[in-house]
Amino acid sequence: MAAQYEPEIVLYDLACTKNVCFSPAVWRIRLMLNYKHIPYRTIFLEFPDIEPTLKGLGLVLGESPSGNIYNKYTVPVIQHVPTNTYIMDSVTIAQFLESTYPDPPVPLTSELGLEIGAKARAVVGRAFSTSLMPRELGILSPRAQEYFRRTREESLGHRLEDLFDKEEEAWSAVGEDIRAVGELIQTHKADGPFVLGARPSYTDFFIAGSLQSARMVDERVFQRTIKYPGYGEVYEACLPYMEKKD
Repeated sequence: MAAQYEPEIVLYDLACTKNVCFSPAVWRIRLMLNYKHIPYRTIFLEFPDIEPTLKGLGLVLGESPSGNIYNKYTVPVIQHVPTNTYIMDSVTIAQFLESTYPDPPVPLTSELGLEIGAKARAVVGRAFSTSLMPRELGILSPRAQEYFRRTREESLGHRLEDLFDKEEEAWSAVGEDIRAVGELIQTHKADGPFVLGARPSYTDFFIAGSLQSARMVDERVFQRTIKYPGYGEVYEACLPYMEKKD
């Protein structure tokens, strides 16, 4: 009788009706796990179940080892099965995976990567929020829809559907900036398809994970983004590490 499969990692992810990963933060970790060939299995959580589940695992809010301050429960979370350790916060998880599974290496930071990350969040993130937040409702279960709408509309101060009225203006306002970030992404294109050249870094997983998240929510938003130079090249280069999606 064959031995029962035992994963090294249990990955807590965000549930949707497509039964695939659609969280950009979780995709960064999933890409890293796939690239390093770390065996793992996924537990999907609905939005309303994240906080009670993570509290039940013994996770507490506050400052993470990476220095981020967390005032709400969120995914990704991993359980490192051999040590029964639970970790929240994608940056902290990435640091743990890199130190525990160093081969093949994934550079976590670089000056270029930090610049790309900051600028992409400011410009691409703004356009993505406007386009994807209201459309995300379409891939959530009814109870997750209620939670998502209530919490997001409390933060926005208006209905999610009102974002559609601002969509074209939002993309027009950042179009040249999105192109400029794409040019940064291509800084080392002579050396390979990734941000730093021939091998992927965490910045590549940030880019590809964000694009894959957009694609899972709405193909049109994904296509709109990869028309700019740089983004599609990194996405294509990361496709081999996206084959395990659940």
